Amino acid sequence: MKAEDLVEMLEERPFVPLRLCLSNGRSHEIRHPELVVVSPDVVVIGMQGDNGSKLAERVRWCSTAHLVEVEPMIASS
Repeated sequence: MKAEDLVEMLEERPFVPLRLCLSNGRSHEIRHPELVVVSPDVVVIGMQGDNGSKLAERVRWCSTAHLVEVEPMIASS
C-alpha cells in the first residue's frame, strides 16, 4: 500500500478505525487519525494508554515498505 492511500483512509469522514497489518505479522490499531503521521517511508502511530486520554503515551514507527494491508475495524452488531 502506498503512503498516499493510507492518508486518504485517515482523512475519510466519518472516520472508521483501521488496523495496519505488517509483514512481520504484527498489527496496530488506529482509533484516532490525529495520532498518526505518514511520510513516504514511515508511519508513526501514537499509542494511547488505558486511561481514556487521547494523548499518546508512546509511539510506534512502522516502515511503509512493510505495510501489507489496512483493514477497517467495523464493529459487529
